[in-house]
Amino acid sequence: GLWDARLEALVVDSILTGEADEELPSRIAALGWHGHGEVAVLVGTTPPLFDVDQLRRTARKLGVDVLIGVQGSRLVLVIGRAQLPGRAADDITAELPFPEIARRLEPGFGTGYLVLGPTVPALVDASQSARAALAGFAVARAWRNAPRPVEADDLLPERALAGDPLAKLTLVDRIYRPLQAHSTDLVATLWSYLDNGRSLEATARELFVHPNTVRYRLKRVSEVIGWDATGPREALILQTALVLGAIGTDSTRRRPPAARRPR
Repeated sequence: GLWDARLEALVVDSILTGEADEELPSRIAALGWHGHGEVAVLVGTTPPLFDVDQLRRTARKLGVDVLIGVQGSRLVLVIGRAQLPGRAADDITAELPFPEIARRLEPGFGTGYLVLGPTVPALVDASQSARAALAGFAVARAWRNAPRPVEADDLLPERALAGDPLAKLTLVDRIYRPLQAHSTDLVATLWSYLDNGRSLEATARELFVHPNTVRYRLKRVSEVIGWDATGPREALILQTALVLGAIGTDSTRRRPPAARRPR
């Protein structure tokens, strides 16, 4: 049992650091990992009386397998969809989304923030989910009303402000570039709407269009990227993405000084 616990801690640490070696698959197999599909990493605090067996039983009922790592006050779960022995292949719990799985595992954690990393296709990609979850856990206190659990991608503005390069890239790739590629009118309307305090009338006046046109364009923004600018939290996410996108464009970068002509 102690050897298994040390081996599991070693595997989780390898996933968190992204320093997987050739022995990692055999170590995971030795732990009896039943995962065969999507994976997500959940990071929270370790409870004073941690019942690891109860946490595994709960995970089993949800149709997932877990790798558990206790790092002092921090508790890390690597969650993978699994066909566990004795469970029907069409069990409804196997179809639960990871946010719901995290919500049901939440009682096994201590007080404080609980952050779920994005879903990745397989265990070999788990370090990507872990990196986002750890970055989100580090800044979760900056969102005053953060839910528990909260998804790491919902903390993209805080992560970007803290200097997380993955968050910056995600915001630009998921929001700024798709909007820019779809229509410059959508970008201009979104900029104006956010700069004018999310006022339809003020935006319409600035753009010399009807308020219904602004409504239509904001609806298109939501359809293109999946975020709704009319909500305060999502407006913060979108405005951060616009700022980062503008900083990263060629037109806003400082141009090199012109070469001096010889006299």
